Amino acid sequence: MKTSSFFLLMATLAFLPVANAADITGVITFKGTPPAEKEITPIMDDANCNVGYTKAPLTHFYAVGAKGELADVVVSLKGITGKSTGASAAPVVLDQKGCLYVPTILAVQTGQKIVVKNSDSCVHNVHNKPTVDGNKESNDVQMPGGADLTYTFAKPEPFLKFQCDVHPWMFAWVTVFDSPYFAISDKDGKFTIKNVPPGKYTVEAVHRKLGTLTQEVEVKDAGASASFTFEAK
Repeated sequence: MKTSSFFLLMATLAFLPVANAADITGVITFKGTPPAEKEITPIMDDANCNVGYTKAPLTHFYAVGAKGELADVVVSLKGITGKSTGASAAPVVLDQKGCLYVPTILAVQTGQKIVVKNSDSCVHNVHNKPTVDGNKESNDVQMPGGADLTYTFAKPEPFLKFQCDVHPWMFAWVTVFDSPYFAISDKDGKFTIKNVPPGKYTVEAVHRKLGTLTQEVEVKDAGASASFTFEAK
């Protein structure tokens, strides 16, 4: 009788619905008029860098679309640590084009490779400046057409700075997470945090200039959504 009951229970469990990992999606927008960007005027005075420019490029702090779509917002699940898959994740590429870093906002996991390229015809130096103990500072020369440089970081850190000391207007910021549950909003303000296990979470959206917004969500089989609106401070 006990054996029959056991097999009946197992058969019943086999047909029960199982909650699967799902995505958190959303849109980031900006309300109001974004602060004016500034011209990067020194780039026009450098003969190695001004090729291809008819006027000085602008800073790219507030990437706002025609309908308020806000790019370059780092979105993550707050407080999720110790789940990094960075060692097996695909590398993230940071390029140097027109004496600018492209992109300027990146996010990686601990242990995930950041591959830095030099697509310019001039020398750069790649100087990363972490502020968290356990993340190693590096300062490497990269010749035009030179080999790619590769970096990894062991500890989570928000907006870790990369800069070029040869061209002091060149900056990029890399946020390092200890889990794969993050995304960066695109030019349409959209983001997707993929394969999130079922449960309740706090979604955190961070813009380097505009600050932090949070929202509570519950992930079920159909996923979840979370949208945010930033305003100028």
